[in-house]
Amino acid sequence: MADKVLVTGGTGYIGGEVIDQLLAKGYSVNTTVRNKAKSEPRLRERWPDAVERLQVFQADLMNDDGWAQANAGCDAVEHVASPFPLGVPKHKDELVVPAREGTLRALRFAKDAGVKRFVQTSSAAAIAYGYPDRDHFDHTDWTNLDAGVAPYIESKTVAERAARDWVAENAPEMIFCSVNPVAVFGPVYGDDLSTSIELIKKIMDGSIPMIPNMGIGVTDIRDVGKTHVLAIEAPEDKVRGERFPIAEKFLWLREMADIVRQRAPELAGKVPKRPMPDWLVSILALFMEEMKQIKPELGNVRDVSGKHTEEVLGFKFISAEQTLEDTARSLVKHGIVKL
Repeated sequence: MADKVLVTGGTGYIGGEVIDQLLAKGYSVNTTVRNKAKSEPRLRERWPDAVERLQVFQADLMNDDGWAQANAGCDAVEHVASPFPLGVPKHKDELVVPAREGTLRALRFAKDAGVKRFVQTSSAAAIAYGYPDRDHFDHTDWTNLDAGVAPYIESKTVAERAARDWVAENAPEMIFCSVNPVAVFGPVYGDDLSTSIELIKKIMDGSIPMIPNMGIGVTDIRDVGKTHVLAIEAPEDKVRGERFPIAEKFLWLREMADIVRQRAPELAGKVPKRPMPDWLVSILALFMEEMKQIKPELGNVRDVSGKHTEEVLGFKFISAEQTLEDTARSLVKHGIVKL
C-alpha cells in the first residue's frame, strides 16, 4: 500500500472525492492546484482534521514549476487534472494540448520521483465516439479520431494514448492504468459544479424547460473515487495496463427526469415533462453553448459497459437511480437549487 499519494487537480469534483476517500483510509495526500492562495483555504475547510496529512502545491498543466515538489515522497499518483469547459473552445488545441502535455508532464515528474503507480483519469470519451453504427462499448474500445469528434473527446483520447505510449517507452516498470468514467453524478460538496452536475441543476431549476432527446451514461462520484483508490491498492497483475470504465447504465434525459420526480417528488416541481423537439435544439445551438454540445448527441445511444471494472476490482456500482436521487437532494441541501 502506498503511504503518500499525489492527487492532481484537488479542487475538482473528482479530485476532491479521491482526496476524501484517500484521507479516510489513512493515506497522506499531496495535491496540486492552479492557484494555491485561492484554493488552499477551501481545501483546509473541507478537511480541517487532515492537517499535515494534506499538503497543497501550486502547479499548472503547462508549466514545470511545482511538480517536483508535489511528487516528492509519493508512492502513487492519481492524475485527475484536465481541462473541461462547459462550452466549446474556439480551437481544439485549447483542450487537446493541455490535456496531452499536462499528462506527459505529470508522468515525467512522477518517474523522476520514483513513483511506482500512476492512475490516469481518462474518460469514456476515449472509448465510445466516432462509430455512428454502434451503441455498445467496453474497455477494449477506442474512440475513432478519424471520424471527427468534439475537442473534449479528442483531448481525452489523445491524452490517454500519449500516456500509454510514453509509459511503454520510458517507464515500463511503472504500474499504469486509466480510469474511464461516463458522466459523473452524485453528492456535491460546494457550488463549483462539474459539467454533468450542471445538467441536473438546469433540469431541476427550470433552466431547461423541455427535455432534449438525448441520453448519457450515468455513474456515481463515490464509485469513481473508489475505483481510483482500488487502482493503487489492487495487486499489480490486476491493474497494470488496465482500463477501468465506470458506468452503471445508460439513461435518456427523460428517464433521468422521471427518476428525480419519482424518488424526490418534493424537489421536482420545476423538472420538465415535455420533450424538446430536435428542431428547437438546432435553433438554440446557434447561440447556446450547452445546446451546441447536445445537438450531435440527439437520439444517440452510447452505452459503455462497466462490468470489467466491477469484476477486476471486486465491487458493485451504486445504482443510477440512487445516484440521481442523491444528486438532487445534495443540490437542494447546499442551496444550489432553490425550491
